[in-house]
Amino acid sequence: MNVNKPLAERMRPQKIEDLFGQEHLLGKGEILHSLIKEDKVPSLILWGPPGTGKTTLARIIAKETSANFVQLSAINAGVKDIRKAIEEAESYARLGAQTILFIDEVHRFNKSQQDAFLPSVEDGTIIFIGATTENPSFEVNSALLSRSRVFVLESLTVEALEKILEKALKRSKEELGVKKVDINKKVREYLCAMSNGDARTMLNALEIAVDLEKKENSEKCIITEKQIEQAFQKTNLFYDKGGEEHYNLISALHKSMRGSDADAALYYLARMLEGGEDPLYIARRVVRFASEDIGLANSFALPQAIAAYDACRFIGMPECGVNLAQAVVYMAKSKKSISIYAGYSEAMRDVKELGNVPVPLHLRNASTKLMKKLNYGKDYKYTPLASKEENDAQDFLPKELNNKKYIK
Repeated sequence: MNVNKPLAERMRPQKIEDLFGQEHLLGKGEILHSLIKEDKVPSLILWGPPGTGKTTLARIIAKETSANFVQLSAINAGVKDIRKAIEEAESYARLGAQTILFIDEVHRFNKSQQDAFLPSVEDGTIIFIGATTENPSFEVNSALLSRSRVFVLESLTVEALEKILEKALKRSKEELGVKKVDINKKVREYLCAMSNGDARTMLNALEIAVDLEKKENSEKCIITEKQIEQAFQKTNLFYDKGGEEHYNLISALHKSMRGSDADAALYYLARMLEGGEDPLYIARRVVRFASEDIGLANSFALPQAIAAYDACRFIGMPECGVNLAQAVVYMAKSKKSISIYAGYSEAMRDVKELGNVPVPLHLRNASTKLMKKLNYGKDYKYTPLASKEENDAQDFLPKELNNKKYIK
């Protein structure tokens, strides 16, 4: 047993057949399985949550294909490393061999770093494989994205995690340093549930729990929920303030308020705050919601949202959580109207399509003699003093938009 490597690294599968989960990609007859077995792997991006097998799959592809394999991590690699890898690939290409360049955490590369290997992808010098936890649409250059197949890896199911756990327990003597690990069904289910579909998290938590409990030269180690809880320290909240789940949760909060489901809105609010989200970010979204989705249906919604924002600024977390909760529930329970939002959106479309159409002369500011001479402000009827007939006859929109109705 190599104690310097975490259990998850020691247990890393070496063949497709050893991978649990991702049957939609790697089951017999599925597209990625076929591409690997036929040694026809194109440039591709593996997108999925942590611990779902992205790096493992890339390494398996290296073993299963005849290509030279170069691995870089975007965390510590730069343009110099990329150029060195490309030079190596060019050398192999002259010998008639292909090179797979695997970039782990490719979303951490900026545009110039991604651009550095794009020409080599285009001319076939390298087969690019990128692994990312973030939505490639946001984090990968469009040019690189268009030249790559995107394969989505899913969070591992409980069944897949249980199979991985069972394999680790069968190898407890070699991998965990104890002859038998006694962990009942309830504790196994608890461990899998706490792992949030992440095999790496599960295996490393198991290793810590065993280390906490086992005695020197012990034949048997009994693992309880207490040891699992200690291993995790606290429930892992899968939340990345800069990642896709951040946008998923704020979207769910917004849509729950729009759908008048106060309970769901409270849940997503709690999940974001417990995950470490900036309360001011949420408060700003609630302020926007008050005008976008409620608007004229309830004129008190916007002051309520602004009050929640001020409360977040004044007292901060964790105290301001209840202020946000009040605002979120208020928004969810309020009547809804999108007339302001829809009207404003339509007005913006007209501005973009028609450009800067002239302001009617009678509405223009006549602040100089020249402007008055040019009929700026001529025939304008001062509304408070004008008769209804005079005011109704007065146009305010440009002639290109005459009789246009934005508020319906």
